[in-house]
Amino acid sequence: MKGFINLIKPQGMSSAYAVGAVKKKFNLPCGHMGTLDPMASGVLPVGIAKTSRLFQYLLDKEKIYVAKFKFGFSTDTLDVTGQTVDTTTVIPTLQQINSVLGNFVGEIDQVPPKYSAKCIDGKRGYQLARKGVDFELAPKKVTILGAECLGQTDENEFEFKFTCKGGTYIRSLARDIGFACNSLGVMSSLDRRACGIFDYSNGVSIEELKSSDNPEKFLIAPDLAVNFEKVILTEKQATKILNGVFEDYGIKDGTYRVYNQEDFWGVGEAENGAIKIKAYVR
Repeated sequence: MKGFINLIKPQGMSSAYAVGAVKKKFNLPCGHMGTLDPMASGVLPVGIAKTSRLFQYLLDKEKIYVAKFKFGFSTDTLDVTGQTVDTTTVIPTLQQINSVLGNFVGEIDQVPPKYSAKCIDGKRGYQLARKGVDFELAPKKVTILGAECLGQTDENEFEFKFTCKGGTYIRSLARDIGFACNSLGVMSSLDRRACGIFDYSNGVSIEELKSSDNPEKFLIAPDLAVNFEKVILTEKQATKILNGVFEDYGIKDGTYRVYNQEDFWGVGEAENGAIKIKAYVR
């Protein structure tokens, strides 16, 4: 069996627990892409069996988040679950927020949260932070394709919509937008609305999946998630590739979806006309 389950994770549940429910339902190993913190909700793509090998080709897909930021204080985790470390009486207006949002669109430098999976000398940032170790993380390049303030939701809270590439920390945007408005900001909620082809329209709740007598109906075909050009092998070509014989098929260098007639085999890389499958799902 192969395919993706687009699980809609509820707030308050860990990604590991959610994936465990999928494993139990299909009785197969599973992997997931783009961990969501327990406080976050939304799209969590889960690869069934060998399908998870395709995640390396999905990491740079567009993602859409809707988040709420509270202003007037900062925390050690950059969200409302952390310990308050500083406060201010300055609360930005909608006009002030809109005046700085353009600075966060495009390729920008972003310092990841200390409470993150970033590694420092072989240790995860969150492991060091929990032990009280003082350290700094270097800025990284991230790409924000769109940033919009959807309006004010509370006295010191505003809702935002971000379209971005992989690796972006929304919690860091709360901090940085706060600083840009001469205030302090933290993330108070987060909902991932889309991740590549995965969005709420093709998602399934964990309750619906658990109660289904036919969970296979929720599977999304693995080749739908990768939009590379197709290469369809003949039986002879397929046999040679399986035997480690790579011949010049006259195709240009690049990344392809590889098929043996109708069956999707995986993603391959072509060089000098020959193609090698790098992520088998067959």
